[in-house]
This record gives sequence, structure tokens and C-alpha cells, in this order.
Amino acid sequence: MEHSEGHADVNGISVYYRLYGSGEPVLLVQGLSANCEWWDEDFLRPLANHFLLVAFDNRGAGRTSRPEGPYTIAQMADDAAALLDFLGLASAHVVGVSMGGMIAQEMALRHPGKVRKLVLLVTNCGGREQVLAKPEVYQVLYAGGENLDPREVARATLHLLFPEGFIRENPGKMEEFVEMFTRAPISPEAFRNQLRAIMGWSSYQRLKDISAETLVITGTEDILIPPENSHILAEAIPHARLLEFPGAGHGLIAQMPERVSSAILEFLTS
Repeated sequence: MEHSEGHADVNGISVYYRLYGSGEPVLLVQGLSANCEWWDEDFLRPLANHFLLVAFDNRGAGRTSRPEGPYTIAQMADDAAALLDFLGLASAHVVGVSMGGMIAQEMALRHPGKVRKLVLLVTNCGGREQVLAKPEVYQVLYAGGENLDPREVARATLHLLFPEGFIRENPGKMEEFVEMFTRAPISPEAFRNQLRAIMGWSSYQRLKDISAETLVITGTEDILIPPENSHILAEAIPHARLLEFPGAGHGLIAQMPERVSSAILEFLTS
């Protein structure tokens, strides 16, 4: 998909970014270990027909700098806000996925003037109030911080992102995901730094202070960040509404890209 790209020197690091489309800006914030390669083109295309999409690699991931840790969610939110400044964008709609949803919440709290509307996909509030996944899920997740072959990590990760039936029925798409995972993969050390940032973060007590109109999206079959977490967010954020996709897992953007982008488009243009 056609895009321009560059590096922004902000907050002492070099942040890699891609720009798609034109119009009102939408900042796309990826999750743990993910980078710009992970955005599904069938998800991006409808949005890029209406908006300027700003995708970027978080601190430690993809083609962005990999400084020594520790990292924090607040720090990564500041990176994202600084990228907007670098691009000359006073504000943007912010769409965050998983860890990116945590970063998006922190942006809305730390930089409220920069956030127009807020979209939180398959994410949580962290801390004691979050609903945890099953222990075996974390065992698979934590393996990403070991010195393993990226393809091995990708194949294990499939089962965290998608329902088993979807994996069986879409072998070609699963191979595409494995191939995508190996492009500019995160280092084990940077993965651990991002993971520690997640584990040390909580927004629950501050959710009442989010002023942006918010859409919370989840899949009913998400085993990594159970959908109950989205209920918590939607109830605690003053101007929030909840949208659930039956049968969708944590990787719902890749599982049903057009449906998710259509819901976001409707929300951002209403």
C-alpha cells in the first residue's frame, strides 16, 4: 500500500513512521513487540481514503531506536505526542491496539489537547483492576523475551491472537502473519523492556479524567486480554461506548479488518 516514511528525532530516540492517505490525522499505536508491518492493509485502506494515517514503531520495536530500559507507558505516550509535534500536527484522533491502547489512554491523560477522539482496541486498564488471562497464556507470551527464532515465536503467538477455528480455516493468512512477524522483529531485550512497562502501569483511578469521546472495541474470544477488560474501560471512561465483535480474538484487526475499520470510520466521522 502506497505510503511515505521517515524518522523523527524525538525524546532522545529516532522514531520510524509511515504516512498513508490525507485529511484529518489519525495516529495508529501498535501493541507489544509490533511495528508498522503489522497493520493489515485491508484495515488501513478504507481509513486512508478519509484520513491522514500516522503509523509508527514504538520505542524498542521495528525500525525505531532500541535504547536501554527501563521503558514506561507514559514515556511511550510522550514519544507519540512528540511525533505529532515533529510532523506539525497539533492534534489527532488516536487509535491504540493492546499495549497501544494503554499508550493511547496515557496520551489522553497526559496530552489531552492532542487527542481528538480515542479508539481503544483489545486493551485494559492495567493494575489490580484488570482481568488477567489464564496462566498458560502468559507462559506463551513471556517466551517472546527469550532468544528464540522469530518464526517459532510467531507460530506460538498465532494461538494467542486468533481462535483455533480461524487458524485452521485460514492457513494462508497464518503463513502471511508469520512472514510479517519476521520483518524488523523486536529484540528479546526490547521485548522485555516493553513487557515490564505494561506490568508497571495502571490507569484505572484516572480513567474518569479522560475527556475525549471514546470507542472501546473488543472480541468475545480474546484470550490474551479478556473482553471483560473492555467493559471496565467503557464503564469508567465518561464519554465511552463499547463495541464487541462476536467470534473475534485478540488479533481482530487481522481477523475482520473491513468490519473493524468500518466501525472506526463511522465513529470518527459521526
